[in-house]
Amino acid sequence: MSLVEQIAQADERGLAAGGLACLDRCLPLLGGDDELLRPLWARLADGSDWAGDLFRAHEALGPADPADDEAARLVRRMLASAPAERTADALRPWADACSVASLRIHRLLDPAADDAPAPEGGPHPADLDAGRAGDTADLPPLVAAELRRQSVVLELLAGHGAQGLRRALEVSVEGRRVLRAVVSRRARSAAEPGA
Repeated sequence: MSLVEQIAQADERGLAAGGLACLDRCLPLLGGDDELLRPLWARLADGSDWAGDLFRAHEALGPADPADDEAARLVRRMLASAPAERTADALRPWADACSVASLRIHRLLDPAADDAPAPEGGPHPADLDAGRAGDTADLPPLVAAELRRQSVVLELLAGHGAQGLRRALEVSVEGRRVLRAVVSRRARSAAEPGA
């Protein structure tokens, strides 16, 4: 099943976990605390309202920084657009947008990707659409790995419900470590003389 199909078929908890996991993996771009979204994961586990924790996470990250690059702006948009009402109808477009944003972020950061990203707000690269539809042949490695993580999270929730949340969080933490390492390498490379 393609990622697009998984999102179309996911229930409320799966959609919330899918979007939250994408956001969680991309937090290193904003220097966010690794535990910032943990209360939201807890709300998914017990089924309680997450609106207050969404607000606190938004406040903790503070206002947008004019120095934010496209990737950082995409992360902020993921959090800002999270619906306070956790219904499937409210969550499905958000989870889908988070999926696209996270893949786009990974493409922007992937050293194997070409150097011609789509204009911000414009159509995303065709390989992302193809990858989400099931054709992963042309995806750069970092993007392909993120696509697999997104799919695994949705599979875990579809197959195990609330019991799949712990493993979904582990998948997200692993992806966050990968992205943090990529960001760190890019920062070191940019700081090298002659870079």
